[in-house]
Amino acid sequence: MLSLFALWCVLAGASATIDVEESFCLRVTDFAVKSMNVDNRDRDYGNNSKVPEEFVSLAELEDALLTNLFKGYQKWVRPVLHANDTITVRFGLKISQLVDVDEKNQLMTTNVWLWQEWTDYKLRWNPDDYGGIMSIRVPSESIWLPDIVLYENADGRFEGSLMTKAIVKWNGTIMWTPPASYKSSCTMDVTFFPFDRQNCSMKFGSWTYDGNMVDLVLVDHYVDRKDFFDNGEWEILNATGTKGSRRDGLYSYPFVTYSFILKRLPLFYTLFLIIPCLGLSFLTVLVFYLPSDEGEKLSLSTSVLVSLTVFLLVIEEIIPSSSKVIPLIGEYLLFIMIFVTFSIIVTVFVINVHHRSSATYHPMAPWVKSLFLQRLPRLLCMRGHTDRLRYPDMELRSPELKRRRGGAGGGMVGVKEDEWVTMLEKATYSVRYISRHIRKEHFIREVVQDWKFVAQVLDRIFLWTFLSVSVLGTILIFTPALKMYLSTP
Repeated sequence: MLSLFALWCVLAGASATIDVEESFCLRVTDFAVKSMNVDNRDRDYGNNSKVPEEFVSLAELEDALLTNLFKGYQKWVRPVLHANDTITVRFGLKISQLVDVDEKNQLMTTNVWLWQEWTDYKLRWNPDDYGGIMSIRVPSESIWLPDIVLYENADGRFEGSLMTKAIVKWNGTIMWTPPASYKSSCTMDVTFFPFDRQNCSMKFGSWTYDGNMVDLVLVDHYVDRKDFFDNGEWEILNATGTKGSRRDGLYSYPFVTYSFILKRLPLFYTLFLIIPCLGLSFLTVLVFYLPSDEGEKLSLSTSVLVSLTVFLLVIEEIIPSSSKVIPLIGEYLLFIMIFVTFSIIVTVFVINVHHRSSATYHPMAPWVKSLFLQRLPRLLCMRGHTDRLRYPDMELRSPELKRRRGGAGGGMVGVKEDEWVTMLEKATYSVRYISRHIRKEHFIREVVQDWKFVAQVLDRIFLWTFLSVSVLGTILIFTPALKMYLSTP
C-alpha cells in the first residue's frame, strides 16, 4: 500500500504546486524505500536476531557480543576441552627502562612489558554475526590468566604488573601485554668495580600450573629493546631468553629466564674516585721531595692517610658487604694506605738521620761515608754537599826555638832570648788552642752536614723507590680490569 501511495505522489508531483504536499510526498517515498530494503534483508537472512540492523551502533554490537561471550563464563576454570590438554602460552619480554642497579642491596629495578598470548576456546564468535567485529578489548580481571610471575622478586610483589585490558580475537586468541615494574634479586660481582660487568637474570613461570597444564614458549630469544630508555650508569650489552624447567616430584614446571649482561659506565667513578686516589698516591711520593728540616713532611703524609680513610668510607657505602671478593678500587686504596704508612715510617727515620750529630753520640761509620757520601750521590746525580778543608798539625815546639834556646849562652842576652822564646811559646800555644777549637767546631759542623746529606740521599732513594712502586702497583692493579673492560664490545 505504501508503494502505491508513493507511486501516486510521483505521478502527482508533476502537477503539484503546493510545497507542503511536495514535502509530504518526499518523506513518504523515502520511508517506503527503507521499508522495502528491510523486507528484502529479512527474506535473505531468515529473520536471524543476531544480524545487526543498519542503524545499530558499533557500541551496541560489542555490548551484545560481550553479553553472549561471558554468559556463563567462569574465569577460574582452565579453558580446555579435555583434562589432558595443555594451554600453550607464547611469552616475550620488552624492556622500556633500566631504573636502577643497587649494588649495596643487590637489586635490579626494571620497567618491562610482558607479552603473553594463548587461546581460550570459550571466547570465540563468528564476525559475520556481529557486524564484522574481529577483536575486542576486555578487562583482564574478567578472563582466565596463566598467573605468570617473577620468581626472583625482592619486594614481595610477585605479579608486579598492571591489570590492563586484554585483546580477544574472534578465533579465541588472547593477547595480553601488561606493563610491570620489578625489583629482582641480582648477585653482584664487584671484583673489578668500577670497571665491572654484572649478569642479572629474571625468571618467569606459572605459579600454580605445571607443564602438563600450561606450557611456556619463547616468542623471541632476545629481549625487545626498541623502546628502551638509556641508563646513565649502565649499558645493556646483551639480553637473551632461554627456556628451562624444574622437576618437583612427578611434575615439571617450565620457566623462562632472561639474562641481562650489564656494563657499568665508569666515567663518574673515574673522575671522582680513581683520579683523586691517584693524586693522593703521588702526593705521598712528593713527601720525599720536601727538605728534611721541614716539619710539613709528616703533616702531609698524615693528611693523605686521613683522606684515603674518607674514600674508603665512601666506597663502603656503595659496594655490598661481602667477604668473598675485594673490589678493585678497595684493593687500590688498601695498597695506597700501606704505601702511605710505610712513607710515614721512612719519613720518621729520615728526619732522625737528618738531626744526627756527634753531640747526639752518632758518629758516622766509614762504610756510611763511603756509600752515602761518595758512591750513591754519583749514581743519583747529586753533587757533594761541602768542601772539606785540611788543617796541618802543629808541633808542640818550634825546632828553631829549641835550637836557639839550647845554644844560647849565659848573661843578660841569654836571659832576654829566653824571655822572648817563652813569650813565643805562649803565643804558639794560644794559636794552637784556637786552631784546635776551630778545627773541632769545623769537625762538628762537618759531621752535622754529613748526616744531613745522608738524609738527602735517603730522601732521593725513597723518592725514586716509592715512585716506581706507585706506578708499578697502579698498573698491575688496574691492567686486568681495563683489559676486560676494553675487550668487551
